[in-house]
Amino acid sequence: QVQLVESGGGLVQPGGSLRLSCAASGFTLGYSGIGWFRQAPGKEREGVSYINFSGGATYYADSVKGRFTISRVNAKNTVYLQMNTLKPEDTADYSCAADIPPYGGGNWWSPFKYDYWGQGTQVTVSS
Repeated sequence: QVQLVESGGGLVQPGGSLRLSCAASGFTLGYSGIGWFRQAPGKEREGVSYINFSGGATYYADSVKGRFTISRVNAKNTVYLQMNTLKPEDTADYSCAADIPPYGGGNWWSPFKYDYWGQGTQVTVSS
């Protein structure tokens, strides 16, 4: 059974850090591009970051550039999102998604590019 499971969310003060994990089972993550998305209440889902299958290409939304870092350890079938200098506006439910071969067309921030989705993990940034 194909599954993506996110973990690492929680409550953190502004300026703090969290590291999210996206663990895959039922398929080989190493062949997949992985995107992180977030959705805050009342807002549309937003693409946060993307890493290609090898880790050689990464992309970020302007709102998180310089604060978030995406990485992967294919041997562990896991992708990470290190989030530093968190702001209240980063509060959202964060999900990871896998783009498996044959890779979907379109921009990395388009949800339609992806084949599998996790259930999400909540990140709350508040004092």
